[in-house]
Amino acid sequence: MSHPLKHFKIIMKHRHGVIKNGFHLGIFFHTLRHDLSKFSFYEFSRSSKYFLGNRSPTNKEREAHDGFSDIAVHHTHRNKHHFQYWCDFYRGYIIVKPMPYVYALEFAADMMSASKTYNKKQFSREEVLEYFLTREMYFTMHSGTKQFIKEVLQRYVRSEFKELHKKETKKLYQEILKDLPKTEFYRIDPIPLTHPLEDPHEKHIK
Repeated sequence: MSHPLKHFKIIMKHRHGVIKNGFHLGIFFHTLRHDLSKFSFYEFSRSSKYFLGNRSPTNKEREAHDGFSDIAVHHTHRNKHHFQYWCDFYRGYIIVKPMPYVYALEFAADMMSASKTYNKKQFSREEVLEYFLTREMYFTMHSGTKQFIKEVLQRYVRSEFKELHKKETKKLYQEILKDLPKTEFYRIDPIPLTHPLEDPHEKHIK
């Protein structure tokens, strides 16, 4: 059963949270474009169909389609704050480049808002960092992007936005990336699997 109204309310609440976080992080105008693809017919109709309310509809779609999510592919290839956008595939490797500063910061703002949207009663800043740390092994991110986001979330836990002024975070980003390679490689296991690997944290994924 499709739930378009409930899904609309969730994505609007989440967007407003990202924009609010973007204001504190110094990227307010940038975040006004956050997740606009969710309002496209392609994404909205599918997400409404697989609406859950407490986590992303991509999880339910994966369960229904042997691990593959059309929603996720459409969304991550149109929104540059997702690390998948910065991945290329070539001869058995995933080649990754750093997410530009504004998109890496938007990724962090996205995580902060998603945790609060889907888990309002039990939300804590610590939960956002824990969510990232327990899944970072699965993220095919450039190590510089990963380090930057981790530091941003650690500062968020310590003092919310007091240590995350734009000038400071931009300097942090530049310092982290200055001596790192422009691209990094992940080897792809060439052996096909008949079923997707189970993530022990899957039921909590937002």
